[in-house]
Amino acid sequence: MQQTLILLKPDCVQKGYIGEVITRLEKKGLKVSAMKMMEMTDEIIKEHYGHLADKPFFPEIVAYMTISPIIAMVVEGDDSIETLRNMCGATDPLQAAPGTIRGDLALTIRYNVIHASDSEENAKLEVSRFFDASEIYSYEKITDELV
Repeated sequence: MQQTLILLKPDCVQKGYIGEVITRLEKKGLKVSAMKMMEMTDEIIKEHYGHLADKPFFPEIVAYMTISPIIAMVVEGDDSIETLRNMCGATDPLQAAPGTIRGDLALTIRYNVIHASDSEENAKLEVSRFFDASEIYSYEKITDELV
């Protein structure tokens, strides 16, 4: 099973979309292996968004990611990275297809509801950034063989 990281961003938490997003993931057949609500620290933001640190909009990212807690999750399933990227839709909600998470729930690129790892390499790095191995659970679901 492939694991990936999902972050439900502050606007997702603020708008009350946590349950809807998790429901979409589970209905797709993906399994939540770890989940926690947390506040983003400057250290984690700098590490997670380091590739954008030199951009003029980086202070806006910091302000946005600290306005409320986020939900961090490890989600797993066959081809979970590509599946979740497709479910999320384009980063810019104006370009995201209807039926995708961003296409249905987000209004602007600044407030785009969700983060999903974009590659297996980044997924491993991002999962370890947000979770200790002891926080990730392995379990069998009765529906696993049906997926």
